[in-house]
Amino acid sequence: MEDIFEKTVFITGSGRGIGKAIALLFAANDYNVVINSVKDGESLAKTEETIRKYNKNVLALMGDMSDYMTAEKAFAAIIKKFGGIDILVNNAGISYIGLFNTMREKQWKNVMENNFYSVLNCSHLALKYMVPKHRGNIINISSMWGEKGASCEAVYSASKGAVNSFTKALAKELAPSNIRVNAISCGAIDTDMNSFLSEEEKQTLCEEIPMGKFGTANDVAETALFLAEDKSGYITGQIIGVDGGMI
Repeated sequence: MEDIFEKTVFITGSGRGIGKAIALLFAANDYNVVINSVKDGESLAKTEETIRKYNKNVLALMGDMSDYMTAEKAFAAIIKKFGGIDILVNNAGISYIGLFNTMREKQWKNVMENNFYSVLNCSHLALKYMVPKHRGNIINISSMWGEKGASCEAVYSASKGAVNSFTKALAKELAPSNIRVNAISCGAIDTDMNSFLSEEEKQTLCEEIPMGKFGTANDVAETALFLAEDKSGYITGQIIGVDGGMI
């Protein structure tokens, strides 16, 4: 008989956008869902309220996962409520648009900490429960810029490149423990992160996408669910593009 641990997923940065879409889809598929936000408590509460309408097994946690001690407290709360963690979706992240030579050290540290250190912290903590059980699944939400680089997003690109390399290396390390690690490389997804673009800029970008349109948060969520429920159990160490054919 499967225990409750096998249906528990923790999605970081899930008050809105891609993280929220992932949380809603997993909740609809009867997972115990843990959602998280750094400071947007209002959005997190609304997401929790939406989930509770059809799935009571939800836990909402405020906290910055780029801080190890904060992440430790979050995992302690998850273990207390659900007894373990089966799937970790490292989604929390921020962007920065601007020339690298005008950035300040504080700004690039903020990008690296939110986009990469949070992945390190949560993966490290999740493995304390996954390795002894000899099962688990880590899904990192990355970006196509981590593969090809983006002008005026040098540090953001670097942070996602680090996530991709970490994904491939950790997958090899954990394969003998039956733990899979993959990343979803997002293209132009219609979320608040791209809200700074004007309609003209969006149209220009759409023309560069072979499929001629932005992706949706649910496109990413469906891919995350596919990876979580991969029946073959043989997909690991992959950077899977959800980018409409841009790469």
